[in-house]
Amino acid sequence: QVQLVESGGGLVQAGGSLRLSCAASASTFSSYAMAWFRQSPGKEREFVAAISWSGGSTAYADSVKGRFTISRDNAENTVHLQMNSLKPEDTAVYYCAAAPRRTLGPLKNYNYWGQGTQVTVSS
Repeated sequence: QVQLVESGGGLVQAGGSLRLSCAASASTFSSYAMAWFRQSPGKEREFVAAISWSGGSTAYADSVKGRFTISRDNAENTVHLQMNSLKPEDTAVYYCAAAPRRTLGPLKNYNYWGQGTQVTVSS
């Protein structure tokens, strides 16, 4: 079991940056692959980025590649999402998720979720 709490969302102008953080409760945090998803009003939740247990493997949605960077600190039980060059279409609730596996794996494995943090990008 792992509990996840996101922070760092807010309102930013287009072209700006935000850094999201996710704090995990699990003492075995390093056993989990971690990911960020997002959901905009009227749309399905979509994958944003994922990172393996060591941070050695990462994956990104095409829409954020080159602008977003996922990272983790296993000593602090945290995962971050650095978001640069933000666009209005990045506006969404961002969710942190955990999968009980060390490698990235299929998205269906991410079955632990935080409550989400709102990111709003104004044009």
